[in-house]
Amino acid sequence: MKIVGVIPARLESTRLARKMLRDILGKSLVQRTYENARKAGRLSDVIVACDHEEIKQAVEAFGGKAWMTDKNHMSGTSRIAEVARKVDADVLINIQGDEPLMDSSAVDTLAGAFAGKADFQVATLAISKQDEEEYRNSNVVKVVRDHQDFALYFSRSPLPHYRDLKFRGFLKHLGIYAYTRDFLLNHWHQLKPSSLEDRERLEQLRILENGFKIKVLLTTKDSVGVDTEEDLRRVEAVLKQQA
Repeated sequence: MKIVGVIPARLESTRLARKMLRDILGKSLVQRTYENARKAGRLSDVIVACDHEEIKQAVEAFGGKAWMTDKNHMSGTSRIAEVARKVDADVLINIQGDEPLMDSSAVDTLAGAFAGKADFQVATLAISKQDEEEYRNSNVVKVVRDHQDFALYFSRSPLPHYRDLKFRGFLKHLGIYAYTRDFLLNHWHQLKPSSLEDRERLEQLRILENGFKIKVLLTTKDSVGVDTEEDLRRVEAVLKQQA
């Protein structure tokens, strides 16, 4: 089975301007993410799916592979679906461009979900957390699963709600997805945007609300998303500790 990692990368972003090209200890954010993804042993290739020639040139300058995609995609999944039409792969993994600390073993865990005869077309990762501050943070996405490890719901709100019990932790969703090429080519573009997706601003809810399953695998490796200047400093601090 051929599995390809795809990093969707837009030049402009709402909360942190031109963040994919922002410097992190001498390397751009997109380079940090790309080089980290290349460490995953199960990936046959890694491609940056970008919307601007400036990102493409930056990726090629450090020896990476970048493909230009339409500027008008409304989500990373749609951008990856464009790549799916041209790439030779059975599974495509959406590696968020602003997650430079996503552990390569976590990527391999997700890729490994498709090693056998999978009864699903979409999979993602979560990590068990006990931090009550994160639990109540709307920027941290929570997920709950059924007994077969399929997602029941994703939310920015505290989930699950502890009505009569003391807080016992939660599952933090990590923004990395794996899709079969068939799902991206034959299903994704037919799914209508959902009301829950619109309310939560979580595109994975479109998949659930249209009746598809999402397998949620657990990892022990957390990640740090970059949306603010403070996040950049956090990533720098982690990298300095790892040096």
